[in-house]
Amino acid sequence: MSFVAGTLDTLKVAREVSPYGYFLSDGADEVLLPYTELVGSKPHAGDMVEVFLFYDSEDRICATMKKPYITLGEMARLAVADVHPRLGCFLEIGLGRQLLLPISELPEKVEYRPVPGDEVFVILTHDKSGRQIARLAQEQDLAPLTFPAPAAWKNQWVEGWVTKSLQMGSFVVIDGGVVGFGAYGLIPGSERATSLRLGQRVRARVTFVREDGRVNLSMHQQKEYGRLEDAERILEFLQQRPNGGMPYSDETEADLIRNRFGISKSAFKRALGKLMRDGLVVQQGSWTYLTEHAPKKQASATEGEDE
Repeated sequence: MSFVAGTLDTLKVAREVSPYGYFLSDGADEVLLPYTELVGSKPHAGDMVEVFLFYDSEDRICATMKKPYITLGEMARLAVADVHPRLGCFLEIGLGRQLLLPISELPEKVEYRPVPGDEVFVILTHDKSGRQIARLAQEQDLAPLTFPAPAAWKNQWVEGWVTKSLQMGSFVVIDGGVVGFGAYGLIPGSERATSLRLGQRVRARVTFVREDGRVNLSMHQQKEYGRLEDAERILEFLQQRPNGGMPYSDETEADLIRNRFGISKSAFKRALGKLMRDGLVVQQGSWTYLTEHAPKKQASATEGEDE
């Protein structure tokens, strides 16, 4: 058969066969264009129509007049429509059906895998049977489409999409450029506020612009600004506690701090140090308590009415 799944082709309408649809011909072979795949007015015998070729759910090659978001060999960022724990992710391609990104293409750690709504960069290719399937775009695919970050980006906040997530850090393609690609960056594991999924949208600060134009990123504020924000967050947390105390201190493990407050242990210690210097908290063993000098929690308007 001369038809190739995942490609666009212009074919001649050979005949209509009710109740199925239209058979299209390239002069040698024929393929079915089902009635459900028509767009616009109905074609007539002899008309030339542009169609996208794909394998349907019964592994038959078919044609559609709907326009896909991606064709064979192309790269695109596609939204995750559904996730199957054994098969992988199903991606939306604009045809009313999804494209499979196999489980073998996904991170080994489940926490790094995409969820519905995430968007991943993929390339449309074939499996061993010639059916359309997605392959995760790798660094060598993405890098040529990015540009070197200018030095002025340092300490600027940028947004982008996670293209790979590992224990050591997460790689990000930053927004920008005429095709949506900016610089290529890395958020080291210690600079993540939480685990980042492949395909997750992320906002981060440029901490360093490398000679090759790539950037290092952090999800945290600069130390001084971050310390103030973190101190406010910890103070608010303590104010909401019944006894003004919490089982977190300098001795608390880093993972517990990150899970509770979304910051590193070093950031937690900086913020706690500020609160202690200001006389607002005191540590007793593995606990931290508000002092009598700490501001009290402001009563809401609703609370005032109840009183």
